[in-house]
Amino acid sequence: MLKTRLIFLFILFLGTNFSYAKNVVQSFDKTAFYEAMKSESIEMISDEIAKVQAASIKEKEAYQGALLMKKAGLLKKPKDKLQVFKQGGKKLEAAIANDNDNVEYHFLRLTIQEHAPKILKYNKQIGNDAQFVKAHFKTLPPEAQQAVIDYAKTSKALHPQDFN
Repeated sequence: MLKTRLIFLFILFLGTNFSYAKNVVQSFDKTAFYEAMKSESIEMISDEIAKVQAASIKEKEAYQGALLMKKAGLLKKPKDKLQVFKQGGKKLEAAIANDNDNVEYHFLRLTIQEHAPKILKYNKQIGNDAQFVKAHFKTLPPEAQQAVIDYAKTSKALHPQDFN
């Protein structure tokens, strides 16, 4: 009898964990990701990094990289800023290298490049990324399209009229 109860509890525990994992995957919210990218809150960005890490999504490397690079700009110590920026840059660039046709990745890199300090020399692909995003805008998911439109209002490389 005790053995049966233990087996039942074990199965219940496993089922609960699988259910939780499934909810994490289903609960990834691309709109929330883009809200975090617009944010100036380290806490909000850190929370979104944790959500991306827990999610089973193909964009994980690119999203983590972009969020880390965004977070780097909000850190206080120059050493920390540089370390986190480089860590994020490696992830984002690896994602682009693995899927160079992904328009969203180019958009994320563009947003980072336009705001990165010149001393980092992370601005070499602004023109190419902007052209790529303009040319393939319609292939983006709706949440990403909205993020591009919102971003274009303040961008030097993209303009709202590019997407009419």
